[in-house]
Formats: sequence, structure tokens, C-alpha cells
Amino acid sequence: MNLTLLLKAALMGIVEGLTEFLPISSTGHLILAGALLGFDDDKAKVFDIAIQTGAILAVIMVYWQKIKSTVVTLPTSQASRAFALNVLIAFLPAVLLGLLFGKYIKAHLFTPVVVATTFIVGGLIILWVEKQAAASRMGGLTPTTPTTQDAAEQHTVESMTPLLALKIGLVQCLAMIPGTSRSGATIIGGMLLGLSRKAATDFSFYLAIPTLIGAGAYSLYKERALLSSADAPLFAVGLFFSFISAWVCVRWLLKYIATHSFVVFAWYRIAFGVVVLATAYSGLVKWGA
Repeated sequence: MNLTLLLKAALMGIVEGLTEFLPISSTGHLILAGALLGFDDDKAKVFDIAIQTGAILAVIMVYWQKIKSTVVTLPTSQASRAFALNVLIAFLPAVLLGLLFGKYIKAHLFTPVVVATTFIVGGLIILWVEKQAAASRMGGLTPTTPTTQDAAEQHTVESMTPLLALKIGLVQCLAMIPGTSRSGATIIGGMLLGLSRKAATDFSFYLAIPTLIGAGAYSLYKERALLSSADAPLFAVGLFFSFISAWVCVRWLLKYIATHSFVVFAWYRIAFGVVVLATAYSGLVKWGA
């Protein structure tokens, strides 16, 4: 296996792990990184989806006790069954819409310019949501507004209703547009729908497990003709670095959100998007299609 190719795989794995669970879009960063590294052919697109499994393994490790407890108590605990059902309900919209529109989106929207534009739009939305959250803490919103502190405090992951789970699942589908961010959509959407920042983040991580494993398995199966046993080292390197960087990132993020908002990520998205658009249209950087 070419050492340069393995190095690219390692870099892409690090990018995936560091961006998958932050509200800044892992797919968007992978598209941009792949364009810069010349790692953006059809096989690379399968690679990008497959290495998400490494990031998911990191989430499973961090949340292992909760996951283990839920699985073990499913036959006897109503709370465990309700929790598992909510994750399933939230997962299903992405399956349906992915099958219907996934091919079209990959063919027409997986471009650096689309990613950069979505970065900026997503950043502006996060700033608006955080402004609403700050106003609610200061008593600036009416009690009937879904984003008030009182409303947020009424929900935890365990007490979510199936309807709320479905709504978050529908919001997750927005992340089919590259640059949106799956975690950003589910976390910010969850906050708008009445979850606390911590509960929205936790549920986003739980929902990522079936969503990303399913997407990876489906992509590998569908594009299996592009792959061979010679690609195993490439995928192994990507998975390893994705796992390590995601494990570090998830642990850090859970501590960060205890005392911070997502505003810094919003400004990062906006600044990065502006830079990509400016360099693309000026010709300074050849970002690809």
C-alpha cells in the first residue's frame, strides 16, 4: 500500500473523528479535505462514510454503561424500552429519505461551494438559537416559547416522548445536505424543541449509533464492486484514527457544554465558509467540483 495514501487516510480519519460530533459538519470537512488532498474519487467517498464507524465506536465506549444497561434491561424495564423506541423512531426518517434522495444529493450537492454556503447558513442559525436561549435565561421570552428554560428543564433523554423523537429525527434529515452537520442539526433542533443542551447532545450521540453504522454498512454493500482486499489497510488506518480522535473529542465536548454555549462553533462555521468561498471564487485554492 502506498505510504502517501495511508497518510491521507490517517489525516481523513482525524478530520472525521474531530468533526463528527461537533456542530461543524464532518461531511463538509471531509469533502474539503478530500479536495485539498486529491482524495475525492468514488472509492474515497465510500471511505469517508465507512470510517464513521470508528467515530461511533468511540461514542459506544464513552456511553457504554448506559447502552449496556438499556440492552440488559429491555425485557423488564419500560423506561429502557421507551428509550430504545425513541432512538428507533428518530432513526427511521433518515433511512427513508436517504433511500429516496441520497443518490441525487451526492451527485449534485457534494461540492465545496455548497458546503461553504451551508457552513455559513448553519452558523447563523446556531447564533440565533443561542441568542434565544440566552434571552430565555434572562427572562426575555414568554413562558409559552419552546426554548424557555422552564420548557428545557421538563425534558431529559429518558423522558422524551415518541413525537419529540420523531421531530428530532426529521431535523436530522437536514444533515443530508453536506455542510449542515448531523450533530449540529440534532442538538440545535433538540434545544429548539425543548431539550436542555446536555440532553440534546446526549440524544444526538445515541442517535448517531444506528444512523452512522447503518450508513456505513449500506455504503460498503452498495459500492462493494469498487473495493478489494488490498484496500483493507487504507480503511483500517482511517478507522483507527477516526476512533482515537473522536474519543478525545466526545469526552472534551461533554465537559465543554457544561459551561459553554455553541457560539464559538457558529463563528468558526461562518469564518471557514467565507474563507472557502473567497478562495474558491478568487481561484486562490482549487477546491474541486
